[in-house]
Formats: sequence, C-alpha cells, structure tokens
Amino acid sequence: MIRYIASRLLLAIPTVLAVLTLVFFVVRVIPGDPATAALGDYASQEAVEALREKMGLNDPLYVQYFRFLSDLLRGDLGTSMITGKEISDLVRQVLPYTLELTITAIFIGTILGVPLGIYTARHVNTSIDYIGRVVSLAGLSVPAFYLGILIMLTFAYKIPIFPAVGGGDLTDLNSNLRHLVLPAMTLGLIMTASVTRLTRSAMLNVLKDDYVRTARAKGLSERIVVLRHALRAALVPIVSIIGVWAASLVADSVLTETVFARPGLGKMLVSAIMQRDYTLLQSVMVIYALFVVGINLITDIIYSFVDPRITH
Repeated sequence: MIRYIASRLLLAIPTVLAVLTLVFFVVRVIPGDPATAALGDYASQEAVEALREKMGLNDPLYVQYFRFLSDLLRGDLGTSMITGKEISDLVRQVLPYTLELTITAIFIGTILGVPLGIYTARHVNTSIDYIGRVVSLAGLSVPAFYLGILIMLTFAYKIPIFPAVGGGDLTDLNSNLRHLVLPAMTLGLIMTASVTRLTRSAMLNVLKDDYVRTARAKGLSERIVVLRHALRAALVPIVSIIGVWAASLVADSVLTETVFARPGLGKMLVSAIMQRDYTLLQSVMVIYALFVVGINLITDIIYSFVDPRITH
C-alpha cells in the first residue's frame, strides 16, 4: 500500500506541471492585451509599452513561463492589475468561503445520496424505487444556477428563513452558517441525485453475487448483509463518483457564488474575467487546477483503503 500511495504522489508531480503549463498558455491566448486592459483603451502607446516592459510581457514566452513556475514555487501569486493588491492576500480572504461551501456540499451529497441509493436498491422495481429514480433524474437535469434561484425564492423570500445573498462573517458562527445553508443545499442536492443513482446501480450488481446469497443463507441479518458485505464491495464506484463530484463542485461553485453574491474563488474568477485582470485570472485558475489534482490524488489514495487489491 505504501508503494501504491508513493507512486500516486509521484504521478501527481508531472500532472500538476502539465496543468500549470496548460493554465499558463490558456491565459496568454485570451484575446486582449493585459497592459491595455490595465491602463484603459485610451492610454498612449508609450504608456502601454512601458507597462508591458514592467510586467515582463515583452520577454520571450519561455522566459515568462519559467518565471511563472519560479514564482509559484516561492508561493508568489503576483499582484492584481486592477487593485494593485497582493493576490495571495485576496485569496486568503475568500478561500475559506469556497472551501466550506464545497466541503459542506460534499457532505450533504454523500450523507443523503448513499443511504437513498441503498434504500432504493433494496426496494428495486417498487414504487419507492420508481420515485427515487425519477427524482434523482430530475435532480441531474436541473442546472445549479436554476436550482439555486428556486431555493433562494423558496427559503429566502417566500419563507424567509435564511439570508439570500452574502457569505456572512467568518468570525460569527451563526451568521456564517445561516449564509452557508442555501448555496450548500443547492450543490449538495445536485450531487445527491448523482450519488443516489450510482449507489443504487452498484448495490444492485453486488446484491446478485453469490457471496451475498451465502451470507443470507448463513442467517445473517439483512442489515449486516447490506452494510458489511454488499456496501463494502460497492464502495469503489461510489468513492469514484464522490471524487468526480468533489472536483465538479469546485467548478460549480463559480455559478453558485455568483447567484448568491457570495464571496469566494468563483466570484473572484468572474470578476477577473470581467475586468480583464489577467494576473488574478491566472492565479485563480492555478488554484482551481491544484484543487482538482489534489482531489483526484485523495480519491486514488482512498481506493487503497476501500479495496486493498487495487494496490496490486
């Protein structure tokens, strides 16, 4: 197992490098000149060229690339072209909001999706199963931003229980949790639909296996058969879909934070695009990319604990 985990960690290094390289070149093929965006369309050519020289944009591309990697290794994300503030400081201010939203949504999707999937699999081809399949399919068909608006209208305006916009004060637990409920519910319910369907499918495949019938023939209770024998064998695809959704929720947070006017990396990304703040855009994209690579790495490591055969 240690060798497996070490190999995954080593494999993550070229993956991260490839992702960083992709981010670097994607930002540079975006139409528009960063210096012109910073100074405005009516700036003189001399001022634009002076800023390009100061920003290092006149250097060869490979020089910019290695400078980009060197700065990242030192933890230097650069300075925002619009506000002039250190990007690392801006990220520290909003990162907790994105992390708590993503983690809470994953918790909701897992804690609801897995039991519902098991329950519908045990009652296959009954009214409960049909209702579960229809509801989960509907959940997958609704875009996150649309579901967010519906939830906002219901629980913030029609039934004013929770605030509609904002992220609350991180130092005030009550305020923070009240602002977290609606956006987390939006992402969590969509993930619940997907996890429910895949858990049901995985459990149906496992419940037909011989060792499950043998466990029942031994007189074991249905609870032990389902949880200790069937669920354990079905965990690999379930962990896979949770990992996929964990990475997807990082991206979906962009729309959700925009709908709920919530501070976070997603809202910062949209702001950087609208203002053509290329330095900030590049840094946020790097952070998102590292999140996805990290989630995939954690998922691979969890595999080794769920099914030790994977390490071989």
